[in-house]
Formats: sequence, C-alpha cells, structure tokens
Amino acid sequence: MRKLVLGLAAAALLAAGGAAGAQEKSVTMAVSIPAADHGWTGGVVFHAERAKKILEERYPGLKIIVKTSPDGASQANALEDLTTQGIDALVTLPHNSDELTDPIRQVKDKGVFVTVVDRALSDPTIQDLYVAGNNPELGRVAGEYIKEKLGSGDVVVIRGLPIVIDEERQKGFDEAIAGSNIKVLDRQFGNWSRDDAFKVMQDYLSKYPKIDAVWCQDDDMAVGVLEAIKQANRTDIKFVVGGAGMKDMIKRVADGDTMIPVDVLYPPAMIATAMELTASNFYDHIPTRGRYILDATLVTKDNAAEFYFPDSPF
Repeated sequence: MRKLVLGLAAAALLAAGGAAGAQEKSVTMAVSIPAADHGWTGGVVFHAERAKKILEERYPGLKIIVKTSPDGASQANALEDLTTQGIDALVTLPHNSDELTDPIRQVKDKGVFVTVVDRALSDPTIQDLYVAGNNPELGRVAGEYIKEKLGSGDVVVIRGLPIVIDEERQKGFDEAIAGSNIKVLDRQFGNWSRDDAFKVMQDYLSKYPKIDAVWCQDDDMAVGVLEAIKQANRTDIKFVVGGAGMKDMIKRVADGDTMIPVDVLYPPAMIATAMELTASNFYDHIPTRGRYILDATLVTKDNAAEFYFPDSPF
C-alpha cells in the first residue's frame, strides 16, 4: 500500500504543471491517537511521528500536529482543542468507537476531512476515509498456517479482549480450521497483555500434558507465552503463531527461530498509510475517499526484512 501511494503521488506531481505551487499549499493535518499504553500503540506513535517528518519534507506547505491521549475522555478534549487551531484534516485512531463518534462528528461538521484508522466509528458516514487492518483475515491466515504446518494436532488459543476485533479474528481462525484435524483444547482471554498471556499459558501447561501449537492474537501476548513455555521446560510445543508485526517477532522469523516460524501482520504503520492518503487528497489530486483494508500478510523468513523496523518501540 505504501509503495502504491508513493508511486501515485509521484506520478501525479510529475504530471501536474504546477506541482511546486501545489506543494506549497498550506494544509494543517491533526493526528489524534492513543498514547503508548502497550506495544502496538507504541508502534502507532512511532510511525505517526516518522510519517510526519517524511510528509512535511515532501510537502513544504503541510503542517502536521500529532497529539496522543491516554484515554477516550482526554482524546475527546484533544479533538475539541485541535479544531480551534483551524485544521483542514483529521487522522484519528479512536480509543473506542462509541465514546469518540460524537466528538469526531463535531470536527467533521466544521468542514474537516476526516480519516478514521483501525477502530470504526458507530456512524461510518462521518468519515471520508477509513484505513484498517483485516481482522478476520488475521485469524484466517493464522489458522491456515497452523492447519497446513501441523496437519493434525492439539492447539490452545489465547484471545484478546471480549470486543468486536477479537470476535472477528477468532471467527476467521475457526473458519480456517473447520473440518480439519486441528483440535482446539482451550480458549481464554489474555487481554492483549504479555503478563496476562503468561498466566493463561501457565494454566494451559498445567492442564494439558500435550500441546502441539499456540495461537495468540497479538505479539505482546506471544512474548508471555514463550516465557511460560521456557520456564516450564516444555518441549512438546512445536511453535507459536502471534500477530501484528512486533519487531522482536519479525527478527525471530528472519533468524529462522523454529518457535516463531511466521507472524501475521496487523501493522501499526497503518497510521502512516492513512496520513499519506490524506495528504494525497490535498496535494496530489488523487481520489482517496472510501475504505482501505490492508492485507494480513503472512511474514516468513523470505519476506521478514521488508517488515522489520529496528528503531520502532514495537
């Protein structure tokens, strides 16, 4: 997606006679995102700041304000404050859909171009652009890999939180293994936390003398899972499949770690994709309104280098 956007932007600028003048057009873009309360959101903040630098260099007239908020109420207040600064565009990853829908609607009512990332609003008509990962596909890709790798066997699942995202991922996984010889021994919530996932995995290890593989919906949780396996000295577990694209997991894949042979992307860099598309709307005359759902790419040893960001906190 990133290469596509850059390529389109470059083509449009070359084709436009007044490209330099267009770049100097003054546009203020606000980026409202959660503070780094766990690994994935830390990656979101990193990629937002990285994209800000790249885009402001590319478009001299563009000013980007990145604002992080620790909770939904703080984010609502931040949105109100940002609108007083005369913004032209808002790129936002809401803390939660219900609480932020009306505050974002108020921003839209002021004529601002609104891009929503990841967590869809209760009223999708508010947004001009929606950019997100593919939650059902994340589960399906993980399930297909486990099914093909094992053929048959016993697996345990560590879910995220009891919300729509988790349900979508779980449904994709269940559909992928349906009718196969893969048996799910247990499913418990790990709250997308490595500490909670560690405790859940300890419980699994005490209950089940034989486990062939583990699927957990998030790479943070995979860290806790691996530690629990290590402390228990269990050798029956062949591999763990996580998701999101944490740099440590991508590095393990690249290095050929047999316990982390693959990862499934749900990249925090989607915030950068959203920012690039939003900027293109103003500067490159490219139609960007609509829905952009990113692939849940299976990261293997062959392609891992493409998704490795060593400077990212996630």
